[in-house]
Amino acid sequence: MKYPSGTSIRTFAPASVSNLNCGFDILGFALEKPGDVVDLQLNDSKEVSLKEITGDNGLLPTSVEKNTASAVVKLYLEQTGINQGVAVSVHKQMPLNSGLGSSAASSVAALLGINTLMGNQLSLSELLPLAMEGERLACGNAHADNVAPALFGGLVLIRNNQTADIVSIPIPDSLWVAIIHPDVSIPTREARKILPEMIPLRDAVVQWGNVAGLIAGFYRNDPGLISRSLHDVVVEQHRSARIPFFGEMRQAAIHEQALGFGISGSGPTVFAFCTSHAIATAVTTRISALLSQGDVSHQTFVSMINPRGAEVLEILQPEHLTH
Repeated sequence: MKYPSGTSIRTFAPASVSNLNCGFDILGFALEKPGDVVDLQLNDSKEVSLKEITGDNGLLPTSVEKNTASAVVKLYLEQTGINQGVAVSVHKQMPLNSGLGSSAASSVAALLGINTLMGNQLSLSELLPLAMEGERLACGNAHADNVAPALFGGLVLIRNNQTADIVSIPIPDSLWVAIIHPDVSIPTREARKILPEMIPLRDAVVQWGNVAGLIAGFYRNDPGLISRSLHDVVVEQHRSARIPFFGEMRQAAIHEQALGFGISGSGPTVFAFCTSHAIATAVTTRISALLSQGDVSHQTFVSMINPRGAEVLEILQPEHLTH
């Protein structure tokens, strides 16, 4: 059912952790928090407008074509052939350029909202390529390792990015995530430029073994195998230098019995897999103290892997239609 003009919807899409150390561009999972909220309201203008952006400190583009949330709504309406006016409001609830899939969350929340208002013209799988176009707009690459977990939830493998072939991976029991975001901006475009175009075959073999071991560890619910496999010999060495106290944070996480530690996406956010809420909390507490001593402002989160993905929070119809 397509909702009438005047109807508004509020949606949420979660932050996500991509790469998981050895799974560059092919692995990602959704978090319970933080995330972004998008409000859409239908109108009779037959145009997409960007009404409001909050929480971005004035950093995000305000034109409809350049803001990821409004741009993907416009793309959705063009693809479905629907001539509909929509006012878009974006409420950022996570840091920008953080490595937590900020642009992905906004795109996914906006797409879920407009698809719901239009009577679910497209399936979630059909929304994925549109969300990937939002990523192309934001960082120059239409990759799915953030938008797929934000949309579907859980832990996903991007088997083929070009065909958007997504595989859901089982979530091990009692797996918690410690998230630490130092307040350092690392734009994804810049973080990709410093990566090597060629890697030695010996490093590729090590990386393949770690990716296979990590996925096997998830399927077998084997914390030891996950821990042994959560290592990166390709990307981390190039990106870690831009993250303050990276080595010290890793040592702190392992000291508190984290299964492994690494960079979330392109950074500067880092994450640690843990086998309990208590361990994840201890990791964030210890690393928070370390960063505070180094005078680095930061935020921390403790989360399980979010199995739900994007969600509709509220739908409000005009009063004259609800009686």
